[in-house]
Amino acid sequence: MLGPTVVSAFLIKGDATFFLPDLYYTPAMTAPTDRDLLVRAMRGDNDAFGELVTRYQTSVFNVCYRILHERGEAGDLAQETFMRAYDRLNMFDLEREFGPWVRRIAANLCLNHLEARRVAAPLDDERDADQSQRPEKQIEVKERSEQIRGALASLPAQYRVVVELRHYQEMSYDEIASELKIPLSDVKSHLFRARKLLAEKLHAPD
Repeated sequence: MLGPTVVSAFLIKGDATFFLPDLYYTPAMTAPTDRDLLVRAMRGDNDAFGELVTRYQTSVFNVCYRILHERGEAGDLAQETFMRAYDRLNMFDLEREFGPWVRRIAANLCLNHLEARRVAAPLDDERDADQSQRPEKQIEVKERSEQIRGALASLPAQYRVVVELRHYQEMSYDEIASELKIPLSDVKSHLFRARKLLAEKLHAPD
């Protein structure tokens, strides 16, 4: 099986090519819902899946980057995420939301990647800046974001992962325990210790 490759505005795997078009809709038109696109993709419409890639590629990349903290690897795992999602479309429940599902695939791939490497990887609390904020406010937000990023990066890997799944993926304790294959008590313990360490680091005097 060929690996995923990005070529300009295309996402390619084997014989499947997903175009990432710039789509525009007039006021008289309604953009298709994720469910509409999924139904079409399940019927073999690669353009429909390509638009889903366009809609979610940024959030999927951010999940990967927060876990891996390396842009090249995050990009590779984001690509693989959509390949996995495409391969599993026939198992997708149309009553569910696509976004949380594909982001969970991304998180699982990254966790498996870290487990295979046995290397600690920091999270990144990267957020989109509000361009409407005053310059001084933007500076304040950026400085705070960097503080959080540094604090997260200093946590042990097992703590960073539970923070990502709980606070970014909004998974329940039971779901995290299932995903990481650890006892529920360990999930709660890791989160408690992670939050305590973060609080200490963020409120420590300069």
